[in-house]
Amino acid sequence: MELKDILMEVTYVACGLISAYIGVKTLTDDKHKNKLGTAIFWFGLAVVMALGKYLPPMVSGIVVIIMTLPSMVNKVSIGTNAEPTEEHKRKMADKLGSKIFIPAFSMGLFALLFGIVFPTLGALVGLGFGILVSAIMILVMAKENPKAIPVEGKKLLEAVGPTSVLPQLLASLGAIFAAAGVGEVISGLVSNIVPAGNITVAIIIYGVSMALFTMVMGNAYAAFSVITLGIGVPFILKYGLDPSIIGMLGLTCGYCGTLMTPMAANFNIVPVAILEMKDKYGVIKKQIPIAIVMLIVIISIMLIRG
Repeated sequence: MELKDILMEVTYVACGLISAYIGVKTLTDDKHKNKLGTAIFWFGLAVVMALGKYLPPMVSGIVVIIMTLPSMVNKVSIGTNAEPTEEHKRKMADKLGSKIFIPAFSMGLFALLFGIVFPTLGALVGLGFGILVSAIMILVMAKENPKAIPVEGKKLLEAVGPTSVLPQLLASLGAIFAAAGVGEVISGLVSNIVPAGNITVAIIIYGVSMALFTMVMGNAYAAFSVITLGIGVPFILKYGLDPSIIGMLGLTCGYCGTLMTPMAANFNIVPVAILEMKDKYGVIKKQIPIAIVMLIVIISIMLIRG
């Protein structure tokens, strides 16, 4: 097993342990109104995260189905958590100020550095390492006990709830769509709209489709394989356009869709939970105008540079 695989496995096991911790705390919470359903969800996620690599695919699939059943009937909810007083919140806000963004910034920085300096390890390993460093930094800055990490992690994950697994499930769905030939179906539909050789119309449809399909899938990577196979290759790249430019900008069109959908839970639902916003779609509403402008600009660049 390569070093990258070992480090990623450690990361997944850590995620599984956090999920198991939430499951245990749920079972010991006498005030929890949906104790059984919530515990089933988090223990199921713990099994898939920590042991998924060692389980037969069929077993993992059954566990995923079981863990999603409680969420389908709204039986996964937030448990009892100790909340800091408003006085403590204000004290920590005054103490840390804008420095609170340093740990958050370091996560993205480490992901970028690992992707550039250690390409064999990859950005995901860097992100995992960045999260560890960020956790240590915030503990030092706030002078908190290390026990705060699982406690605060539980609060955040419970606030996000079952939508926390949407990115993984949707990415898997994208692979299934590609294998099932959805791209070919899309190609057939587009061939009835785009005149042969009309690259301008093809690029516009490709960019818009990437955004729309990402909104449905919640994941630009999942949409990229399907839409590029269905539209990008037969209607754009076939005529000699630079695949690196088209691919890079096409994926960015997908990111525009990410800004406009609740299916992208890690981008649009997590901030709502962290900021305790009353409007669960508040982040998306603010991002939609920017996303539309970005989409138009990116498609224009594809038309010029492609």
